[in-house]
Amino acid sequence: MNILVTGGTGYIGSHTLVELNQAGHDTVVVDNLSNSSRRSLDRVEELVGKRIPFYEVDIRDRQGLERVMTQHRFDACIHFAGLKAVGESVEKPWEYYENNIGGTLVLLDVMRRNGCKNLIFSSSATVYGDPAVIPITETCPKGHCTNPYGQTKSMLEEIMMDMQKADPEWNVVLLRYFNPIGAHPSGRIGENPNGIPNNLMPYVTQVAVGKRPELGVFGDDYDTPDGTGVRDYIHVVDLAKGHVAALKAIERRCGCAIYNLGTGQGYSVLQVVKTFERVNQVPIPYRIKPRRAGDIATCYSDPAKAERELGWKAQYGLEEMCRDAWNWQRNNPEGYGDR
Repeated sequence: MNILVTGGTGYIGSHTLVELNQAGHDTVVVDNLSNSSRRSLDRVEELVGKRIPFYEVDIRDRQGLERVMTQHRFDACIHFAGLKAVGESVEKPWEYYENNIGGTLVLLDVMRRNGCKNLIFSSSATVYGDPAVIPITETCPKGHCTNPYGQTKSMLEEIMMDMQKADPEWNVVLLRYFNPIGAHPSGRIGENPNGIPNNLMPYVTQVAVGKRPELGVFGDDYDTPDGTGVRDYIHVVDLAKGHVAALKAIERRCGCAIYNLGTGQGYSVLQVVKTFERVNQVPIPYRIKPRRAGDIATCYSDPAKAERELGWKAQYGLEEMCRDAWNWQRNNPEGYGDR
């Protein structure tokens, strides 16, 4: 397939590009580079051994997207592009709704006008809110999202389902990610956050490399084995392979399909920290802080549907996630070195 990848220079997008190309697909990348690095694509090209066409275009730029669409005939689009920081979304809700929802509406319109009606959407387990059941299946009702970022994911899911219902020519796959961590085993691409990391693993690796003095652990009084929050962490390479597997659903004309991408295993914050220390022989000083508003105690997936229907199952464990994350950070202490 020839696939348009929006946000392809980002963390998950870059890893997915590797897996798509290694699976024999052709890819074209659109990204405005607002929170990613062009150098990630250079690294991807190095890993896959071929050039990947790149357009520095914002998904809100209708004319720019039209130019890309008319120069290439796409079989499908994998849509990663969007603002993604939970805390920032609370401070800047208008920017998140305008970018994530407004931009996606432009993208969908340009796609349908150019006859490309196959879409894989980068969604999130945040749409479940405080989940009604654990482990979380795809039939679990969506909950109240506690921040504008999560709201944009939930709203976009509804928009895409409505479009597919109105026009059955569309095939839409909604992939609900749990907590991606780790990096490509080569150490050439990985997570490269702007400023202070919002997520656990890049904060841990920045403490390990000496960029941060200590890790803040938000809450140790949850109803979990060690009192810290439990999450379903998934290796980013496993997550990337989930997108390749999702193309199978499109090939069989799925209509609209929803899949959890997780391991089905929950790990606490302190379990992650202690595993990182043990695997990499690097101490991670940490300090317990008050709970963050909106955080829940436990969240992990039931990924059985993806295994049953797509033949996809996470292969990497927590040790590999920690090892690969550190391999990336220690070899690239300043990320891609262009910020």
